Amino acid sequence: MKEVLRRIPGVGGSRSIADGLRNPPPSSATGHWLHFFCALAVVVGLMNLTIPAAVAQESSPQRNVALEGRVLNSAGHPVGDAFVRLQPEHAPAALQTKTNAEGVFVFSALEKGSYLLTAEKAGLRSRASAVVVSSPGEQKQIDVVLEDSLPAHADSSTAATPSKQVMEFADKPSFTVAGVTDWTAAGGHGSDTSLRTSEDLTRETLALEANSEGHNAACLTCDAHPTSEAEGTLRAAVDGAPGSFEANRELGEFYLRAGRYKESVSQLQTAYGIDPANRDNEYQLAQAMKGAGDFSHARDHVQKLLATADTADLHRLAGELDEKLDDPLAAVHEFEQAIHRDPSEENYFAWGSELLLHRAILQAQQVFQDAAKVYPRSARILTALGTALFASAHYEEAALRLCDASDLNPTDPSPYIFMGRIDMVAPNPLACVRQKLARFVQEQPDNSLANYFYAMAMWKGQAETPDRQVFQHVETLLAKAVAIDPKCGEAYLQLGILSSTQHNFGQAIGYYLKAIEARPELVEAHYRLGVAYDRTGDPEKARHEFQLHEDLMKQQAAEIDHQRREVKQFLVDGQPTYPVAH
Repeated sequence: MKEVLRRIPGVGGSRSIADGLRNPPPSSATGHWLHFFCALAVVVGLMNLTIPAAVAQESSPQRNVALEGRVLNSAGHPVGDAFVRLQPEHAPAALQTKTNAEGVFVFSALEKGSYLLTAEKAGLRSRASAVVVSSPGEQKQIDVVLEDSLPAHADSSTAATPSKQVMEFADKPSFTVAGVTDWTAAGGHGSDTSLRTSEDLTRETLALEANSEGHNAACLTCDAHPTSEAEGTLRAAVDGAPGSFEANRELGEFYLRAGRYKESVSQLQTAYGIDPANRDNEYQLAQAMKGAGDFSHARDHVQKLLATADTADLHRLAGELDEKLDDPLAAVHEFEQAIHRDPSEENYFAWGSELLLHRAILQAQQVFQDAAKVYPRSARILTALGTALFASAHYEEAALRLCDASDLNPTDPSPYIFMGRIDMVAPNPLACVRQKLARFVQEQPDNSLANYFYAMAMWKGQAETPDRQVFQHVETLLAKAVAIDPKCGEAYLQLGILSSTQHNFGQAIGYYLKAIEARPELVEAHYRLGVAYDRTGDPEKARHEFQLHEDLMKQQAAEIDHQRREVKQFLVDGQPTYPVAH
């Protein structure tokens, strides 16, 4: 058996394209994202990509592996004559069978690999479950549950949108956020690379925009896009009647929609002085103040409004302001109050995101799971659920939910970026990810990240001597990524690693220098460059790069420690109680 490639850790590091380095660097810290199209991609994700060594004998398929399970309904009773489908990850044809009267199904003679298991009957469908067959003779047993209103995994974009269900929320949840603690010794699954990836994806989750099932909180009464012509008309109205409530409010609302918050505050504040009893104007004034960074005064207005109308929108806005004012306990309470009054997609997302941000992982996961049942066509709910599942080390399930999210809107890059990042730090290739990333490239061939992530998914799992066609395809995708975005330092880094595997250290040095030019803080590029200099007989330059590598590691470790000190971790008692559909 060929020697297993050694792990080469480092920021943005990779185990995938190692070249047998003798002295891998110590685990290193990462900085936060600096460039949207690449920094988002993989400062940390590159570190844990595993490419195991392979032996020639394993090229032939291994069989005699059986999968057995049951199909159950939501009450836990077996379902007979249910249709069961097992889809291999890299094959178009699926295996199919039906359950017997006891709800049992069996698949035999399976090849090694990854599969997606689904079941359906009479309009009910199970969630897709990942099945990984890793060794000959392995026996698998999985039960699946039929649920209502789930999007089809393979083609959920064509599923009908269910009507909103009538919801009833329990008076009191069975879990409470009992307090907060400093998160300076953060616990987490897997390596610190996985933990840092989870932290980064959590922050990006908070920025996900609502889809059509969400709520537009930016404006209460309008959906028109602001134009300079409209601004001129509204400004003329204010100039002609500076004491007019309506003229000032309409111009302030225009600026609010345009994201010109300071100008919006000025006009809405004038309108408020004219008519302080107008609730819509005061609500928009609070939103504008929040956008302008005046959180304290915005909170005062929200409290005044809550004194006379206890609405979900006000509680959600109060929660957002409490979080900005560094009071996460008050914030999570407000988000909970919001979902009690209106279990909307927006309120589910706000409550689950607050729990996720403060590392109440299991509670956030269950909130998003329940939200996905009610809003199965909300891509951001499924994406957030994938993030929460990844944070609790459920890699396969996280990937499946992100694949579901990408099916809802194949042109939205966010689910692909999330799945690409988690695939790079997961210990094994994840079911459905490579297929979806291939679609990402097909849908957006000029997207640098699409080419980059698909290249890394293709390369994951390759042996020390990979298939030549795969090698060339990966190299082409990476070259295209840097051609599209010259700031994509991670792609240059991987091109350098590819060159190193071919013992072309001179070419590798050129790629590493370009990676550092694009991203000077890319720690692994400095280490790899030092190794390449050493291999080409330039020890002085090698020592310089190794020293830069060490200095950057220490600097970035301090930055990460500072970030964690700023985030308070929730201390949670009990488990959540959720709305019940009727």
